[in-house]
This record gives sequence, structure tokens and C-alpha cells, in this order.
Amino acid sequence: MLEADEAADIEEVQAWAAGLDALHARVAGRFARSEPRRRALAYLRGLLGNVTRKNGWQLAEHAGERTPDGMQRLLSTAGWDPDLVRDDLREYVVEHLGDPGAVLVVDETGFLKKGTTSVGVQRQYSGTAGKVDNCQLGVFLAYASPKGRAMIDRELYLPESWTDDPARCKAARVPQEVGFRTKPQLAQVMLERALDAGVPASWVTADEVYGGSPALREWLEERQVPYVLAVKCTELLGVDGPQGPVRTSAEQLATAVPAEQWITCSAGHGAKGRRLDDWTRVGLAVPATAGMARWLLVRRSRSDGELAFYACYAPATTPLIGLVRVAGIRWAVEEGFEQAKGEVGLDHYEVRRWPGWYRHVTLALLAHAFLAITRAQATNLERAKGGTAA
Repeated sequence: MLEADEAADIEEVQAWAAGLDALHARVAGRFARSEPRRRALAYLRGLLGNVTRKNGWQLAEHAGERTPDGMQRLLSTAGWDPDLVRDDLREYVVEHLGDPGAVLVVDETGFLKKGTTSVGVQRQYSGTAGKVDNCQLGVFLAYASPKGRAMIDRELYLPESWTDDPARCKAARVPQEVGFRTKPQLAQVMLERALDAGVPASWVTADEVYGGSPALREWLEERQVPYVLAVKCTELLGVDGPQGPVRTSAEQLATAVPAEQWITCSAGHGAKGRRLDDWTRVGLAVPATAGMARWLLVRRSRSDGELAFYACYAPATTPLIGLVRVAGIRWAVEEGFEQAKGEVGLDHYEVRRWPGWYRHVTLALLAHAFLAITRAQATNLERAKGGTAA
């Protein structure tokens, strides 16, 4: 039995290595010279390996190199475009996890930093720290399907304190054409890339930062993309009145819902099992597109009665539970950030300039996608074996 287990372990390691080699082969053509091409594979192996702190020194040691110079060149001056590798990442994820019913999830995460020279750093609110702190903020686009979840795009949020200081941006090698863009604007850029690339998905979801942008909601409706976007209780939403549309706050609309119109259902599984809450929805002003509808979706905590609100746009036949399911998917993406930071060093970088941030983060997302897809394949294999046995 032990020999069989050892053989299975060896087979698993070999399959892992072959899968990583295949992933590297997918992006190898993006590196014009052999040195960065080879080092990119070593970098990915280090991100996926048993390396405590995945910075230049430790990744170099893992690759058997005496100094971090080569790894630093890979992130700073080597000739390759991380945006092209991002496109390869997106295709890789869609190839393995693609599903027409998938959800595109926008979320952000903070990278705590010391000093003032790291590109985009300033004192700003970070959900990672749960407070205002000195940090960078990255906005990410994740892909969530029944087959698995992985991130497919990223943008660094550059505050006005940076975009208003050309000398500071030049020192950090920020491209001249980069100007200030809000987080919802960055989200729209990434969503547009995904939609234009034909990424199969039926929904978009995000938190209040993005749901509170009427421009983003309007753009999604113009593209005929259904959404479930969190909004604040004070968000003014249009409802059809006797004299035409009127704007009412989300909280006021929820207060007017009769008790019998609340139902208990789950938005998904959490650490303690199914997350049961009370849910309801209120019809909003009817959009111009036939067959589509807008709603305010409301979640009420069964423990303390706290309310959460979501602006929704979807086919008029969409059931309440369908909206609830999409709302719940956003929470799972936070687990993706934890995994990417804890397992592949998403936040372990020590680069300070624009190119280095995009290069490290792109390679880290590629490594995280490899883990997510490998695990999804293993899970599906176990399910298939169980089904055969049954």
C-alpha cells in the first residue's frame, strides 16, 4: 500500500511539473530573449514553491542563483510586456474554467507599504488593514464559474496626489499617458477588455465602491450585461411613480417592504456552513430595453437585522434566488486574495516602480490561476471517481 501511495505522489508531482511547463510554454513567446524566458519559469516555480518570503533574494535562492540581480531585471528592464501575459492569463483561465453562467467580480485589495516612493502609495483606506494606512491599492477582475475561480486582470489605482505630480510619476516610470482614473473607471477598463475578448459570463458583481457609480451601471446596461452591485443605504434609485420616475434612497425603499415579502435563503457557504439571511427585492424604474428589469435587492441579517443593498439589472424573468446567488459570489473572491497573498506572494514584492508592480502582480496571478485550475481539476476528478463508484 505504501508503494502505491508513493507512486501516486510521484505521479502527482510529475503532473504538477508538466502542467507548469505547459503554462510557461503558453507565455514563453512573450519573452524575446532566452534569459528572461527561462527566468520567468524560475520565478513561477518560486512563487509556487516552499519559499517563506517571495521576494527577489529568496526567489533567486530557490532558483539556485547567487544574487537577486536576474530576478530584479525580470521585473524592471527585461523586454516583455505584462499586458500580453495578462491576455494569456485570461485565455488560460477561460479555457479551463470558462462557463456561460460565470460571474465577473470586481474587487480591490491593499498592499501595505512604508515610505512614499512606491508607485501609487499614500495614506488611504485599505480593506486589507481595515483602516486608513500607508498603502497601494490594486483593483482586480476575477472570474467565478461553477468550475472554479481565478483573477484575470489587474490595475494599480494611482491617486491624484500622484497624477498631479509629473516629476514623481516620472521617477516611478509611470507612462506619460496614464492619468487619474477612479476605481469604477478602472473597473470599466478591465470589464471592457474581458467583454471585448469574448470572455463567457452572464453577470457582473462588485461592492459599494463600484455599485455607487451611476456611470458604471449605465455602461453595463448599454452593453446589456446583467449586474448585482452593492450600494450604500443612501444611494438614490429611480422608481416609477404616477408622474414619472422619482428617486428614492435604498433605505427608504427597503423600509416600505411588507413583512411577508421577505424570504429566507442562502447566498452560499461560509466557514460555518450556509449563510442564511432574509432577502427581498423592490422593482425599480423599468429600463428601455424590452425584457430587462431593475431591482433593489436587500439582505437582512438574521442575527442583528443589519441591512445591505444591491442595485440589480437582469432579464425580467430572473428569480430572486438568482440575484442572491450572484451577490454571494463576491464574498468568495476575498478568499482568492488571501490565497494569492498567502500562497503565491501577491503582496511579497519589493518593487517600487510602475513596470515592476505590473510584472510581479501578473506573474503572481498566473501562479494563482495555475493553483486554482489544478485544484479544480483534482476536485472534478475526485467527483468523477465518486460518481463511478456509485
